[in-house]
Amino acid sequence: MAVSPDEALTTGRAFGIDPTRPERYSLRQSRYEALASDISAWAGEAARRGETLFLLDIGCGWGPLLRYLDGKPNFDRIRISGADLVDAALYRKDAYEEYVVGDLTGGYPEIPSGHYDIVVCEQVLEHLDRLDIALDTLVRVLRPGGTLVIGVPIFLPPLHLARKYLVPPLAKLLGHPDSASHQQAFSMRSFLRELRRRPELTLVKVRGFRIISGGLLRRMENYRWWWRLNRRIGELVPAACIEIQIILKKTG
Repeated sequence: MAVSPDEALTTGRAFGIDPTRPERYSLRQSRYEALASDISAWAGEAARRGETLFLLDIGCGWGPLLRYLDGKPNFDRIRISGADLVDAALYRKDAYEEYVVGDLTGGYPEIPSGHYDIVVCEQVLEHLDRLDIALDTLVRVLRPGGTLVIGVPIFLPPLHLARKYLVPPLAKLLGHPDSASHQQAFSMRSFLRELRRRPELTLVKVRGFRIISGGLLRRMENYRWWWRLNRRIGELVPAACIEIQIILKKTG
């Protein structure tokens, strides 16, 4: 259960929820806090219609989105499924109705088409060597009228090209495998261009969450105004951020 923002400062939990980030308003976790608030609101609207939302969290990892949702209203009106390369769920595995182990580029044939009201794919696509099957799958498993949320890191052009073609071989050469794990690199424009190739998707919103974080500025993430400033800039100029979150609707 979430604690108040004032308690968060002393308990070392980002947004009073997440102990993995001790900063009170962790910019790295800001995207999960914002998305969980949105999903809670959508679940509230569904509840007033007498409905329950079915959500698929692709690349759910140890469960950060689930942790943030767990502290929000209307959690009981959401049926959550998870998917990842391995079974890495560490937070409330019991809360997942289904858990799919597999590669998104394989198409998830075990998931029926049009099955979910909400599909979330946060910080996954940049690790894939191909995007076509992955994006087609995200669209396929989403029901008509459903909401797709995709989060990816971005770079100002032409830095995204350097990140894609120069950094991975240099990282391998220098012995930094983590820096070589990204197979894709995007600018905001290049990624939106990729999404426009799928006419079933209608863009609703693009938002960013952090211009710069960590390092010498890490202490700033204990102040609400710094978090709100980054959120505001991210709403107005998402292309200037380190990562973006894109919300889309499936038409038809």
